[in-house]
Amino acid sequence: MNYSSHLDSALQQYKKVGTQTGVESASPHRLIQMLMEGALEKINLAKGYMQHGDVALKGSHISWAISIIDGLRMSLDIEAGGEIAENLDALYDYMVRRLVEANLDNDVEILNEVSGLILEIKTAWDAVPGLLQEQGSAQPV
Repeated sequence: MNYSSHLDSALQQYKKVGTQTGVESASPHRLIQMLMEGALEKINLAKGYMQHGDVALKGSHISWAISIIDGLRMSLDIEAGGEIAENLDALYDYMVRRLVEANLDNDVEILNEVSGLILEIKTAWDAVPGLLQEQGSAQPV
């Protein structure tokens, strides 16, 4: 499966969450941002349902977050991405396992942990366009 098909699969996971209409025109970079935003949203909603004792909705939102993270994981191109992609693959796998554990144990702290990990990745991902622009403007003419 090529990068485009992986990204399409990840996009389908995000569409399940009820995304805004801008998905069709979004760049691949923006799609990944949207997936991360969706995962964060689902984890936060799950946390609220967990705190209010709504087991069904908690489980549903954790499942959605897992699907989104699996979509992010499938979109990785390990061959082209090398060590960074391998590390992200392992981190996404860890996050999924932790979300399953949070669901089983009703553990808000695990949800906070996974949210923090996604937020760290998202912060780095959000900085990419600026870094590329800086590199491009630093190139000799």
